[in-house]
Amino acid sequence: MDTIENVLTLDEFRVSEVRNFPAATTELSNLFRDIAFAAKLINVEVNKAGLVDIHGETGTVNVQGEKVKKLDLYAHQQLTGVLKRGISCAGVVSEEMEDVIVFDDKMSIHSKYIVAFDPLDGSSNIDNCISIGTIFGIYLRSSPTGQPCNKEDFMLQGRSTVAAGYVIYGSSTMLVFATSRSVNGFTLDPPIGEFYLSHPNIKCPENGNIYSINHSNYLNYSPGVQKYLDYFLIKNKEEEGSYTMRHVGSMVADLHRNLIKGGIFLNAATNAFPDGRLRLLYECNPWAFIYETAGGRAINGKQRILDVEFKDIHQRTPLFIGSTLMIQQLEMYLAEENL
Repeated sequence: MDTIENVLTLDEFRVSEVRNFPAATTELSNLFRDIAFAAKLINVEVNKAGLVDIHGETGTVNVQGEKVKKLDLYAHQQLTGVLKRGISCAGVVSEEMEDVIVFDDKMSIHSKYIVAFDPLDGSSNIDNCISIGTIFGIYLRSSPTGQPCNKEDFMLQGRSTVAAGYVIYGSSTMLVFATSRSVNGFTLDPPIGEFYLSHPNIKCPENGNIYSINHSNYLNYSPGVQKYLDYFLIKNKEEEGSYTMRHVGSMVADLHRNLIKGGIFLNAATNAFPDGRLRLLYECNPWAFIYETAGGRAINGKQRILDVEFKDIHQRTPLFIGSTLMIQQLEMYLAEENL
């Protein structure tokens, strides 16, 4: 096993990418650096959330109708602030803000990238010491650089995703990001304060035995989803242990595990959320990009997630994402319900 001296740091990895791929831009590389720095700031506060007055709710409600945790707001402020002070981001979309944020300073207007993020996914689990995370997607703006972004720039299509990633704050803190070439994971060494390449070229297994879903909503799911869940129960009756259900309730935790080990995550439409519960721009598109780059798949039940047309910066969608063969099997059950 390599000693830490032989493992690339995030900065060393960024430099090697630029050297090995001349077409790679330092602008995108700098964006990853800025997001990594914001992740370190958030990580410090996550790890002491129970000790200081950022634990709990702010008393406000965000655009999603969800109670805002103090740590949600802190994470939003750190990400927005770091990206604004940098020179590689033209504007942002955040789960915590109803409208977009345009960076109109003389450096930011020359950037061709927009970042959409969920600053702290799973924050309802803060009180329970369960892993939570940050999700981000990087998109190309459509208007010419040299001027501030306009409204049309934020009509972000999944197919215009340039890169995406997430940070998971758990027993260790990991930053995972994907470009069109590969998915790579970096683990934070807290005493040094540096991310080291720990999971190079991540590949999602073609098949798996884990399914992640809120089974308590079974009666509210469509017949196709119900039959797919019945399949797992039947297989386990025939051969105990064939499949296992693992649902943390923190999207980053569930999808990180399934990405590494293989499995499927299902967040289906219900009577209460007929359009799905998860947000397209800063949750589903980034994860879809990551999984597809790693060899997995992501659909909304009818089409590829990255092909879903933009309607609103906070639009919702169902999400089925995971190992390719498991998604294909689900599609057969969904096709049957439409016959």
